[in-house]
Amino acid sequence: MNLNWMAWTKPTATFFIIIACLLICMTIWELKSPGGHPRHGIFGFETTRGDRLFISLLGSAYIHIFWLALISLSLWWALAVSLIYALCVFKWV
Repeated sequence: MNLNWMAWTKPTATFFIIIACLLICMTIWELKSPGGHPRHGIFGFETTRGDRLFISLLGSAYIHIFWLALISLSLWWALAVSLIYALCVFKWV
């Protein structure tokens, strides 16, 4: 399979590897403790672990897109911002 058309850098590959690992970990967590007990966060609606993971991944994708468009620093910084964002989502959403 020829993937030369994609700009695979180490940060980009790391980002997708982390997503895959998160999905595997969440699957194992769900199998060990089904349900995840929905809770009300700062947005005022119920979210489960899966919802919070989805919100985290979606936000992280936007962080990376905006980072590429607006900031010339390394993508490692975008990854760090995304991890902080994900921790905040899991704590307060």
